[in-house]
Amino acid sequence: MKRLFYAIPVAALLLTSCFTGRQAVVASGQGTVSKTSNPNEAYIQTYYPMAVEQMEKHGIPASITLAQAILEGGAGRSDLVKEANNHFGVKADKRWQGKSYSKWDNGKWCQFRVYRSTRESFEDHSKFLLSNSRYDFLFALDKKDYKGWAHGLKKAGYAEDSQYPQKLIGIIERYGLHVYDSYGKKVRGQKKQTEPCTTVACTAQQHGLHKANGLIYIVANYGDTFERLSSEFGISKRKLRRFNDLYKGYVINEGDIIYLERKNSKARRGYKFHTIQPGESIHYISQKYGIRLKKLFKMNPMYKEYTKLRVGDVIRLR
Repeated sequence: MKRLFYAIPVAALLLTSCFTGRQAVVASGQGTVSKTSNPNEAYIQTYYPMAVEQMEKHGIPASITLAQAILEGGAGRSDLVKEANNHFGVKADKRWQGKSYSKWDNGKWCQFRVYRSTRESFEDHSKFLLSNSRYDFLFALDKKDYKGWAHGLKKAGYAEDSQYPQKLIGIIERYGLHVYDSYGKKVRGQKKQTEPCTTVACTAQQHGLHKANGLIYIVANYGDTFERLSSEFGISKRKLRRFNDLYKGYVINEGDIIYLERKNSKARRGYKFHTIQPGESIHYISQKYGIRLKKLFKMNPMYKEYTKLRVGDVIRLR
């Protein structure tokens, strides 16, 4: 069992944290991206490498690509996807030389492009935006400006729905898709990242994204460091440590849960209390439920000294 030490009171040095792969299994009980019955989350986990690949090649935010695919193609469940492999609702205009698929859309019959594969659909979606001058202004935006892209797509006429930007932004923020905009290499003249793993395939193989309490986290692999994770996700080492209530000299262990965004002030609804099990610590509870350690102590002031924590104690979570 690994030991985790904190730069909080000296008494913290006496507690074992059980910060191992078991933690990931427990946290996944709140809902993960990789193992889920939610079709949108399953779609995201399947196709995010392809969206990141398009971002690397063409500069379109991966979050926007994924959100459009979920909205336009029902995350792979629409007839347009099933019959035409068209994940983005791209219509067959005069320039389209391939097959087309007829579908009733917005009160009329429309012709949509038919693709041989999902990859061809993703690639053509990128080329469609690149080849139409009305979308040119979007590529001057920062690739992390998903809100600008969402509003810009509506302004340029991608969709008739007046709520199109809000719907895209809602999907991105609900599923934390903005995290993917920091994946991979920089594009369009931006400074290239220096990272051990620079390809989309390598990134996807190394770290799958998971979700707990509405927050995105990863499970650390053997050999991970704050430097490596900072390069891979575009988040500073300082922020990664702060997000996870870890001190500056902490060495990441295989199986550690590492949040990629700031934790919440309380657990999600339905999780009011937690009964301490053997080997668990306050920090472990903080990571399991995605609660900032400071807030957890505020709700449970009697446990500010780690040595007071005992098996069977009940911890308040919200």
